Amino acid sequence: MTSTLESANSAFFKKILLKGHIYKPLITALISPQRPFALNLLRAYGCESKMSKKALIFLAPGYEELEFIASADVLRRAGIEVSIAGIPDNKPVKSARNIAIVPDISVCDAACAGPFDVMILPGGLGGTKAMADCEEVGKLLKEQESSGRKVAAICAAPTALKAHCIASGKKVTSYPAMAAAMKEGGTYQYLEDDVVVDGNIITSRGPGTAAAFALTIVKELLGSEKACEIAKAMLIKF
Repeated sequence: MTSTLESANSAFFKKILLKGHIYKPLITALISPQRPFALNLLRAYGCESKMSKKALIFLAPGYEELEFIASADVLRRAGIEVSIAGIPDNKPVKSARNIAIVPDISVCDAACAGPFDVMILPGGLGGTKAMADCEEVGKLLKEQESSGRKVAAICAAPTALKAHCIASGKKVTSYPAMAAAMKEGGTYQYLEDDVVVDGNIITSRGPGTAAAFALTIVKELLGSEKACEIAKAMLIKF
């Protein structure tokens, strides 16, 4: 009898829960003998939806090491699921100073691994040019922006956003040497703050602001309390 009930409940859960979305049968279940199971599922779903955040970091040859590592490290400390997408593939990618990182996936496979709550573009001249020239990066960023999800770029990488026509009209910042390129054409409202948040767009200035950049992403995804908790553990004032 018990095994039959467990089997029925398992089938019930499969019907009402699919890829993190709750469907109409759950409403009926709440007023049926399955009510206790439905309520437990709702509670579990509520907890998961608050905690299960996903980030994608693009990794292209010539990336800036501190900006990439700070983003991946801080977000993972915060419990955010981080995927690293290599450009053009998932083979080891060398940084501006010849430090090799192995991506989790290729940029072409990133769409299948999403959706992501945030997409992050580290700086570095070589990496930025590769992201700006990559058609697949452009497609991913445009879909991310149109869906209202977050896009974050640091150092030279905001120029890759401009190359793909992302964040038009937003307040942004960048590495100082990129200021003229970002101001040209009046596409953006350019600021010189360490980190700038305007709606779903987060930008920052360079290696020295990488920790604040990453912590700001955590703050935007999980709230100030979590960001401050991570900062305190890392002995960073935030």
